[in-house]
Amino acid sequence: MSASGGTKAIVAALAANLSIAVAKFVAFAFSGSSSMLAEGVHSLADSSNQALLLVGGKKAKKAASEEHPFGYGRERYIYSFIVSIVLFSVGGVFALYEGYEKIVHPHELSNWWWPVGVLVFAIIAETFSFRTAIQESNAVRGSLTWTQFVRRAKAPELPVVLLEDLGALVGLFLALFGVGLAVITGDSFWDGLGTICIGVLLVLIAIVLAAETKSLLLGESADASQVRAIREVLVDEETVTGVIHMRTLHLGPEELLVAAKIAVRHHDSAADVARAIDAAEARIREAVPIARVIYLEPDIYRPTTEKADAGV
Repeated sequence: MSASGGTKAIVAALAANLSIAVAKFVAFAFSGSSSMLAEGVHSLADSSNQALLLVGGKKAKKAASEEHPFGYGRERYIYSFIVSIVLFSVGGVFALYEGYEKIVHPHELSNWWWPVGVLVFAIIAETFSFRTAIQESNAVRGSLTWTQFVRRAKAPELPVVLLEDLGALVGLFLALFGVGLAVITGDSFWDGLGTICIGVLLVLIAIVLAAETKSLLLGESADASQVRAIREVLVDEETVTGVIHMRTLHLGPEELLVAAKIAVRHHDSAADVARAIDAAEARIREAVPIARVIYLEPDIYRPTTEKADAGV
């Protein structure tokens, strides 16, 4: 994912959510709708989430130091994980509580046209934000399905914004459904039920985001196509005759660590091996440009005692 693409989607979502949050709180003040209050908190949480993503992206650009020799690329994963926690606690749990309170202690909606008008406006604004996120994602997801893109993306910003915008749109329709039924039937139970549905939706999205970001924090390897490309270019059939084993690790969305033990012939001189390693590193960086940190260890391959490792 390009940094510019992710930033564009985040800024579009932030602008939409800030304007929508203000409108929702105004609608709640005039109508007393719990769906509006829950949706207002949801939009406020989403706005803070987008701000966190921007902060994470900025911090990830810090240069490596002695204390952090591999840089700060994983800052983006940390802030994305915080986003999932905020979405769960502030957005989801609050909506569940507010919906329960509205069902247990019902009160009639007043000035119902305020929440309905705001919801229509919010749906339009969120649709534009969601459209931007889809366009930016389509530029990088290739042939992957949307599920595969969310699960495999190493840059967390676009999947986070996509799921947030999708959750916001579905939540808005749930709120419109709850408010509409409450107005038609005169029973505020439906407003509370719509609020609870919004809370369940946000909790589910937060769990998905937390699970995927946790995997990135733990450390994920390069994808299969990148691993194949690295293995193919490592071997030159002159000095480097094979790959005994190899490991890859994402230090950040656009930075990959490659460590491999390569097989060389027993009669090659140290100078020959050194030149072969330099050439192999150059081939790796050309084949997979995000391979920034490369460690290659030469060894004599002994097929009777060692087996090529399939690890990545």
